[in-house]
Amino acid sequence: MPNSSRQKNGLSNVPPCQAGCPIHQDVREYLRLIAVGDFNRSLEAIRRNNPLASVCGTICPHYCEDECRRQIIDEPLSIRGLKRAAAEYGEAPFHAPAADPRKKVAVIGSGPAGLLAAFDLAMQGINVTVFERETLVGGTPRNYIPLYRLPDEAVDRDIEALQKIGIEFKTGIELGTDFNLEDLKKDGFKAVVLAVGLTAGLSLPIPGAEHKDVLKSLQFLKASKREGFRLDGREVIVIGGGNVAMDVARSAVRCGAAKVRLVCLEAEGKMPAFSWEIEEAREEGVEFNCSWGPVGIRIRDGKIAGLEVRECISVFDGRNMFNPRFNEQKRGFIPGDTVIFSIGQALDPETVRRAGVPVDSRSRLEFNPVTMETSVQGVFACGEMVTGAGTAVKAMASGRKVALAVAAYLEGKSYSCSAGGTPNFLPLPSLEADVATNVKKIPRQKIPVLSPGERRADFSPVEKGYTMAMAVHESLRCLGCAGGARQIVEKCANCLTCLRTCPYNVPVIDEAGKLLIREHQCQACGLCLTVCPNLAIEFRGLNFSEAEEKLEREIRAMPASANRRAPSILLLTCGLGDFALPGFNEGFIKNKPENVAVVKFPCISKIDTIHILEAFKLGVDGVIMAGCARENNLCPFQKTMSWAGQRAKRVRYLLDEAGIEEGRFAFIRLSPEEIARFGGAIGEVLAKMKELGKR
Repeated sequence: MPNSSRQKNGLSNVPPCQAGCPIHQDVREYLRLIAVGDFNRSLEAIRRNNPLASVCGTICPHYCEDECRRQIIDEPLSIRGLKRAAAEYGEAPFHAPAADPRKKVAVIGSGPAGLLAAFDLAMQGINVTVFERETLVGGTPRNYIPLYRLPDEAVDRDIEALQKIGIEFKTGIELGTDFNLEDLKKDGFKAVVLAVGLTAGLSLPIPGAEHKDVLKSLQFLKASKREGFRLDGREVIVIGGGNVAMDVARSAVRCGAAKVRLVCLEAEGKMPAFSWEIEEAREEGVEFNCSWGPVGIRIRDGKIAGLEVRECISVFDGRNMFNPRFNEQKRGFIPGDTVIFSIGQALDPETVRRAGVPVDSRSRLEFNPVTMETSVQGVFACGEMVTGAGTAVKAMASGRKVALAVAAYLEGKSYSCSAGGTPNFLPLPSLEADVATNVKKIPRQKIPVLSPGERRADFSPVEKGYTMAMAVHESLRCLGCAGGARQIVEKCANCLTCLRTCPYNVPVIDEAGKLLIREHQCQACGLCLTVCPNLAIEFRGLNFSEAEEKLEREIRAMPASANRRAPSILLLTCGLGDFALPGFNEGFIKNKPENVAVVKFPCISKIDTIHILEAFKLGVDGVIMAGCARENNLCPFQKTMSWAGQRAKRVRYLLDEAGIEEGRFAFIRLSPEEIARFGGAIGEVLAKMKELGKR
């Protein structure tokens, strides 16, 4: 991994977003690529270790955002929304090696854990077949997560990409019913991965629970998603306070329920559901009845009349074990004619029993969490069936571990999840207060959503997703943690130029009186890079090194002076914000004159005097440096245009000293509107350089 050192079994100095992600996506990398408008490479970066970019970009609970260092400044990056943008605007097929026919692995279940395991194995050249009992591939996300949260098109995109690398999917076929482990062995499968998830909904043994109008969560979610199930005019009681309960309640609204009342043990503010799920359910009219426990479902004349409840005093005991206590003196009644239990899911033990895999007295799979293997040799397990209920991305992390275990097993090697699995990721230290106070506050780009009134009508996706422009500007808010300046100590002359230049107080004087650039606090603006007189600072951001490499390459690719009529012109621009959008990329670059070469830098502040002088040395006839009219509210950097203007004056002086005409270098500042119609905006400058001709 770039820019990180290894410590024992961990990777240190990793951006906190990456450390917080269960599958450790390189968030900083795919955000920097969106910032320059390269959605293809951004998606490619995501798909290096995540085959479910569309699914995760739509439903991931974004643990990465919880760790984002920007939240102490204003708000964390909308990382999940940006992942979705990369998946929707980018194209990046997987490139897997040819499968070895001798290494056949069966994956049972096509949910997030099974698909991640299948992907990792296929990327190692292993022949993988995924068996799914449902008719559609995708497991829980496909069959139970409502369409308003996860449309089928998102799942389809990920599945189609996996099919293209040779993973075979067999649907409508169930382990233990249509085939068993012995059948797989006869068909040449050398290992089996069980990833069947938790498909048995739970209920409570209370009076009235067997009534025909009492449903379980998964039963209802599947019927409402796939079978057109309706609740028109009914008053629905949802029992539970987790994320699935929110899905049930909000789906009931969309199924035409006249009223939806949610009842849960937890007090207000203590519900296990994500806060945004609760907020959106409230917006859609769901009524919350917190701190109440079900006593019985009251039946009148054969119909449900409502739910009798008692006050819940506490949910967990002193050991933090689930052990609710109730106030028997305080009772209540919740009216309704339909009850849906949403209090959790469990493993369906019959499926694995029929397949020949032992379960214990509590119907739990016999499983070794260290080796990821069941009590049957060559049969492994992953996902919620062994970890318990959780989120898709956490199930995916389990799938990654089982893929490592299976790959080792096929090679005749032992595997230990604790010793040989994925390393621990150690995050960077937090942002220091003296730096954070100088970082520009930029409002988070809110993902456009349907209004509550629009949402209640049907199962249309609530989130509309980012436009390309919104995604580019949101990604600019990324602080680029550990991707900025690095001090070359042996070259540093302690001149303090960087200390006087940095707008963020990153360089300091240490206890020994020496200059210290606090690399982990750097905001990657690049101002110090271009003012250091001793070249004692290097820049770790890949955008900058790519620009430098492209500079000479583009110039040398130009036709020789004798072979062209028009003067050769090098255009150096910012590569961020409006310069990363189709108005500039599609409108100008694709249709630019043949005599013009374009090189984008990650902010105009990183264009050095040396770059411009080198261009003239290599033979170009003119150079245009183009930036924004001003540091607008969406640009993350401070004082960049001021420093760029000073550098331009210095360049003009040096060119004059070298006898190069003034009109052969131009520094221009453009508004967003002018950048969008760039060719017309710089037409006058190009015309003047054409008049000057070749040098």
